[in-house]
Amino acid sequence: MATKKIHEASSSSSRRWSYDVFLSFRGEDTRKNFTDHLYFALKNAEVNVFRDDEELPRGEYIEPELLKAIEGSRISVIVFSTNYAASRWCLEELVKIMECRQTVQQLVLPLFYSVDPSDVRKQTGSFAEAFAKHEERFKAEMDKVLRWRAALTEAGNLSGFHFADGYEAKFIKKIVEEILNHLNNTYLNVPVFQVGLHYRLQQLISLLSVGSNDVRIIGICAMGGMGKTTIAKVVYNHFFRCFEGKCFLENVREISMQPNGQINLQEQFLSDILKTKKIKVSNVSRGINVIKERLCNRRVLVILDDVDQLEQLSTLAIKRDWFGLGSRIIITTRDMHLLKWIEVDYIYMVNQLDDDESLGLFSWHAFKQSHPKEDYVELSKDVIDYCKGLPLALEVLGSFLFERSVLEWKSALAKLKRIPPNQIQKKLRISFDALEDDKEKNIFLDIACFFIGMDKDYAIKILDGCGFYAEIGISVLIRRCLLVINEKNKLTMHDLLQDMGREIVRQESPKNLGNCSRLWFHDDVLDVLKKHTVRPK
Repeated sequence: MATKKIHEASSSSSRRWSYDVFLSFRGEDTRKNFTDHLYFALKNAEVNVFRDDEELPRGEYIEPELLKAIEGSRISVIVFSTNYAASRWCLEELVKIMECRQTVQQLVLPLFYSVDPSDVRKQTGSFAEAFAKHEERFKAEMDKVLRWRAALTEAGNLSGFHFADGYEAKFIKKIVEEILNHLNNTYLNVPVFQVGLHYRLQQLISLLSVGSNDVRIIGICAMGGMGKTTIAKVVYNHFFRCFEGKCFLENVREISMQPNGQINLQEQFLSDILKTKKIKVSNVSRGINVIKERLCNRRVLVILDDVDQLEQLSTLAIKRDWFGLGSRIIITTRDMHLLKWIEVDYIYMVNQLDDDESLGLFSWHAFKQSHPKEDYVELSKDVIDYCKGLPLALEVLGSFLFERSVLEWKSALAKLKRIPPNQIQKKLRISFDALEDDKEKNIFLDIACFFIGMDKDYAIKILDGCGFYAEIGISVLIRRCLLVINEKNKLTMHDLLQDMGREIVRQESPKNLGNCSRLWFHDDVLDVLKKHTVRPK
C-alpha cells in the first residue's frame, strides 16, 4: 500500500491567542446598550473578550495596542450599526480585521444591528451618507477610502446575524452559542507524520456512518503502541463539527485510578459536551443520572480513550439511550472481552503497518523525509523487520537514530537483539501489569520464553502441569491483545511483546542469570550450567 499523509489541522490551531473575541463597534451607537449586553453575556460564558472602553476622541491613527489586540484574537465580532461607517477608526479596525482573516485565519462574525446587510455590502443608506463625507474629507487619500469600501464589501458578504426587530436577549444568546461553538471546535493534536492513517480513517468512516439516526458504539482494539489513540484523534478531528456536543476523554484508565478519578471523569465529560464551566457532581451515582438527564436528547460524539475496566464505562457511556439519536461513542481499549461484554456495534481491530507504511513512518522520524538516505536503506529495512509494523517502535527508534552515523546504527541494532528499548517496553508492559493474577503472568512469560510457535493444546498440557489453569489463562491473554492463536492452532504474539516478556525475566537478575526464573538463550543456558550459577531452588 502506498503511504499517505493527511492533514486535518487548522492552520491556526497551534497559534497562541491573547483573546478569544475582539469586539468592533461604534461607541455612540451601541456602547451602553447592545454591545454592553453582548460583552457581559460573553464574559459570563467565560469567553476572554477585548473591548475598547476608551470613550474619548482618538488620534489620527489606531493605537498599536489596539492593532495588537485584533491580531491576537481568535474571533472578531463586528457590530455594524447605523453610524458604524461614519467613524474612520471603526473602518481602520475593519481593514485590519479583514487582513487578519487572510493572514492568520481569524474568524470574522458580522452582526447587522438594525442595519440591512446590503447597505454594508454596497455602501448604501446611512453608509452612503458616511462615504460621501469621507470622500469629501479625504480627497487626497482616495486609496484609503477605497480600502474602507473593499473591507465593508468583503465583510458584508460574510455569513453573520441580522437583528431588525424582536428580543435582544434571544439574539445575544444565539450569538454567544455560535461563538462558543467555534471556540470549542478546536482540533486535537495529532502526530506531524501521519502515515497509514488515511486508509484506517476511511474504514472507520464506513463503520460510523455519521448521519444515520441510530446510536452506535464502536470499539477500537489493539495491543499497546499500535496507534489506537492517534486513530481516535484523527476520527474526532474529522467529525467533531457534525455533532451538537463532543468530548475526547484521554487516559481514562490512568485518571480513574486517581482519588475521585471516576467523579473527575464524569465532570470533565459533562463540561466538555455541555460547553460550560466545570460541572460538579457529588458522587458517581449522581453523575450517572446527570449524564442521562442532560444528554439524552443531544447528538454527541464521545471518545473514551484507554479504557480497561467495565466500571469506567458504566459511569460514563455504557447505554445507548443515555444519548440522543445520531450519537456516536468510540472506545479505545486493549481488552476485546470488555467490548464484547457491552455489545458494541463494531470492533475495529487495528492491524500493524505494512512494510511500505512502516518504512515511510520510520523515515519521517529518522530522516525527516519519506524514504531512507542512500547509505541507510538496508539498515532501515533491518529496523522495519525488528519493529514488525508497530508504530510506537518505529517512531521511538526513528527519533533515536536521527542524525546518527552508520556505525552507531549498527551498534544500536546489535543491542536491540538483546536489550529492547525502555520507552517501548514501558508502553507494552501496561497490558502485562494489568493481568489480574500471577498465574496469568506466568503463562504469558512461559509462552514468551518457550512456547511461541507451539501447538496451543500441547502447550496447555504443559502449563496445566504447573497448576496454571491454562485454558482460561490463555483466553485472558488473547482478549488483552497479548497473544494470538493462528489458523494452525499455534501460539503467536508480536515480536516486541515477546521481547518485553523476556526482558521482564532478564530484569529479575540482570547480572546473574542463574537467579532468573527462566532461561531461553542457549549461550546463557550453557554459561549458567558451566559456572554452576543456577539458583538453589
